[in-house]
Amino acid sequence: MAKIFAIANQKGGVGKTTTAVNLSAALADLKKNVMLVDCDPQGNATSGFGINKTILTKTTYDVLIDGCDPRYTLNKTPFGVTVLPANMNLAGSEVELVNLPEREHKLRTALDKIRDDYDYILIDCPPSLGLLTINALTAADSVIIPIQCEFYALEGVTQLLNTIEIVRNQLNPLLAIEGFIMTMFDSRTKISKQVVEEVFGSFGGLLYDTLVPRSVKLSEAPSYGQPIVAYDRFSKSAEIFLNLAKEVIERGN
Repeated sequence: MAKIFAIANQKGGVGKTTTAVNLSAALADLKKNVMLVDCDPQGNATSGFGINKTILTKTTYDVLIDGCDPRYTLNKTPFGVTVLPANMNLAGSEVELVNLPEREHKLRTALDKIRDDYDYILIDCPPSLGLLTINALTAADSVIIPIQCEFYALEGVTQLLNTIEIVRNQLNPLLAIEGFIMTMFDSRTKISKQVVEEVFGSFGGLLYDTLVPRSVKLSEAPSYGQPIVAYDRFSKSAEIFLNLAKEVIERGN
């Protein structure tokens, strides 16, 4: 049965999608059976795997709103990751979900049908704490939280932690925090090191040892529809995400 991770942080630009795409691809590279669920209406995780968002006929929207069997929406990629894709159709789902029964459980109900087929399912959440993120947290076993190495890095994390606690109390009592990933790390700057120390001081062993740096290659890869392990296999960034994937696997053992 798959371990389900929600990649969440309501603050935008912290590397959620970069983490979701490249961690899932790295896990697949390590011979794990991996699925990525795109829950962001921007659909960047979808295009990050080279899937054309404009021609999709079935997406996460159909799964959440119409109860479509997720098996009919899945896209297998050349990178070993199966993607449940999204596009701008998902943007209206927050409003439509409000009036649906069991609205917070739609994604969980869908993933329960297929979770036995995978080792890991990663959910790329939107930069908000609306019903799409609530669905992801309700469906997940645990949460991976990317934090950017910059001033105010922890701004909003308290709000996310409060939301996780609410979900625990009302919807998903077993939801755990899997870990915190420091992104956009620059070893040349004092602020990056200070932020890592601050996060470690607050969350200790929940912080992954692997630090994800700023990288031109990592920024280029999505424009070619490839994760970094495919775009530049021997780059430092590819090595880092493979190391991160190994950490994720080891924590689950």
